[in-house]
Amino acid sequence: KNLHPTTELGEPVIALSVGRVVKSAAPNLPVGSRVSTISSWQDYTLVSGAILRPPTLLPDGVTFLDALGRFGINPLAAYLGVLEVGQPKAGETLVVSGAAGSTGSTAAQIGKLKGLRVIGIAGGPDKCSWLTDECGIDATIDYKSEDVAARLAELCPDGIDIYWENVGGAVFEAVLPLLNPFSRVPVCGMIAHYNATSLPEGPNKIPILMRQVLTNRILIRGFIVFDFADQEGEFLDAVSGWIRDGSLQYREDMVDGLENAVAAFQGLLEGKNFGKLVVRVGSEP
Repeated sequence: KNLHPTTELGEPVIALSVGRVVKSAAPNLPVGSRVSTISSWQDYTLVSGAILRPPTLLPDGVTFLDALGRFGINPLAAYLGVLEVGQPKAGETLVVSGAAGSTGSTAAQIGKLKGLRVIGIAGGPDKCSWLTDECGIDATIDYKSEDVAARLAELCPDGIDIYWENVGGAVFEAVLPLLNPFSRVPVCGMIAHYNATSLPEGPNKIPILMRQVLTNRILIRGFIVFDFADQEGEFLDAVSGWIRDGSLQYREDMVDGLENAVAAFQGLLEGKNFGKLVVRVGSEP
């Protein structure tokens, strides 16, 4: 089961897209309108109302890059996941995996804005330095060069109250023993498992997980931004204010040319991007 219809071989890949209307039968979306929608990896896409995210007009002053980036679906997921699922309380400890990506970095910074102690897990010294020096989080763990479990134990002597799950795999296994009673786990992504074609080797660890969930009364909740569609306006107001006053840092990683989309996407799943990965197929009108 997946969130979107499976992309069959030979079919274009589904993606969140922004663009300009060149032909329209919809009175509310005239030719020339700038819109955001879920479409696919194509120069031109035919969309209708019967899709997951109907085309919506971009507000004046919001660029294509802004619509995909700082005001896009990734920061929205961070906002909703931290506040709605995480239910943060000042002084708690938040650990964020995939912390240098567009979703993770926003989640980490929202945690700081809400008075949390924030630990980010990212790959490489540049990403880790950006998170502490510019985003202002408390500490980072470089999973490429450090022992994640040992560093978590060192940095979280009082345990973990909220764990932002972006990756699964070995990172989650390192986090699980440190989750406090009544801790919350917003599940946003499972990057370590997206290419899996079979069950992992080794012992069945589900009983260990469920024992921890029971004895520590852990809340693990998967969520999709569309679950909270009525809060998008609140998100835009909050993020706009944080960007204006410098409280929220954001990065985009731009790749030019649709012919480079496959390599860019593969790099995303390998952690090669730094910030929101965007493929630009044409200039903004």
